[in-house]
Amino acid sequence: MVTTLYLVRHGVTVGGEQRRYKGSIDVPLSDEGWEQAQKTAAFICSDVARRAAQAEQEGHAPYRLEAIYSSPLSRALRTAEAICAPYAMHPVVNPDLRERHFGIWEGMTFSEIKAQYPEEFRAWARNPLDHAPVGGETTREVETRCIRVMHHLIERHKGRALAIVAHGGVNRVMLCTIMGLPLEHIFRIEQDNAAVNIIEFWE
Repeated sequence: MVTTLYLVRHGVTVGGEQRRYKGSIDVPLSDEGWEQAQKTAAFICSDVARRAAQAEQEGHAPYRLEAIYSSPLSRALRTAEAICAPYAMHPVVNPDLRERHFGIWEGMTFSEIKAQYPEEFRAWARNPLDHAPVGGETTREVETRCIRVMHHLIERHKGRALAIVAHGGVNRVMLCTIMGLPLEHIFRIEQDNAAVNIIEFWE
C-alpha cells in the first residue's frame, strides 16, 4: 500500500524580490506567483492522471487526489485554489501549516536584522534551532506543530493521495523528518517558489 503526498510551496509573492522575512505577514501572490500556481496545478493534474491510468491498467484501486490542505496565509491558499480548480474541490485550511512567526524580525531583510538587532542575530546564529526572535517561534516549535499535522493527514489518507500547500520553512521541516535527517539539515534543503515534492510512503 502506498500513500502519495504532493508537498507544494506557494508561488512568488508581491515584493518577493526584496527577500524579506514574511513569516505570518499575509503577503499575496504576485502576477508571476499566480502564473506559477497555475503551472503547478497543471503539473500535478498531469501526474495524477498518469498515475490513475497506470493504476487502472495494472488493476489497482482507483487513484485520485483525495484532498488538498493549505496554510491559511493567502499566498499558500491561492496556490492551493489553483490546484483544486481542475477537481472542483476546495482547499482545507489548517492553521498548523502556516509559516514560522519571526516576531520582531517580520518584514525585515537579512541585512536589516543584522544591523538593528545584532545581539539577537548572533544568538540566533549560535543556536538557530532553539532561539526565537522576540515574539516569534523557534524552529523546533515549528517542527512540533508541522510534524504533528503531517502525520495526522498521512494517516487520514493512508493508501491514497493528498496535497499540502505550505511554505519554505514548513516544507523543509517536513522533508527533514520524511528523509530521516537531523533538523540541522533544514538549511541545506532548497524549496523554490512553487516547488513540488512528490513523496511516496510505502507499507
